[in-house]
Amino acid sequence: MAQHFEIHPDNPQPRLLKQAAQILQDGGIVAIPTDSSYALACRLDDKAAAESLRRLRGVDDKHHLTLLCRDLSELASYARVDNRQFRLLKLGTPGPYTFILEATKEVPRRLSHPSRRTIGLRVPAHAVTQALLEQFGQPLLATTLIPPGDSEPLNDPEVIRARFGRQLQAIVDAGACALEPTTVIDLTDEPPLLVRVGRGDPAALGLTAD
Repeated sequence: MAQHFEIHPDNPQPRLLKQAAQILQDGGIVAIPTDSSYALACRLDDKAAAESLRRLRGVDDKHHLTLLCRDLSELASYARVDNRQFRLLKLGTPGPYTFILEATKEVPRRLSHPSRRTIGLRVPAHAVTQALLEQFGQPLLATTLIPPGDSEPLNDPEVIRARFGRQLQAIVDAGACALEPTTVIDLTDEPPLLVRVGRGDPAALGLTAD
């Protein structure tokens, strides 16, 4: 059964975050809050954990998993970013946007899109997620917590515990968060392609939803 950590949403307790970070370090799958909805997260360089993440979510290797980064400088270590892309990234980070970019060699090939060598990246604006990333010391591999067969993400930790408590190693419970996935923007296209409109307003980045 998943360990349950009740975390203050604005002033997260370092002791509990350290325990959650250790579970991730040991290869666990953890449900964490973000500024869009809850997400499933694991260690970037753990192949078995990444495969479990995909199974739990019911997606194949063509589905973009996302790297959660602390800031833009960390993001730039995992993606090739030109000046045009950087301007948009600066407008949308931190925030509820996922950007698809060309992956650098720091990203294991099995995690990028099999034919395009791209990866999703985001810098979340949630105090608990940021504190967990700081405690962990490197990006986390993540995917929106949308149960297989569902169309909406989960945002209530009690529901997550009821549905996934036996499949997860931990739940970081910071209370209910937003109930909308991120807005996804493919920056490898010119002009940038709006893949999915979610919580992030495309107009804030100068983009329009057709």
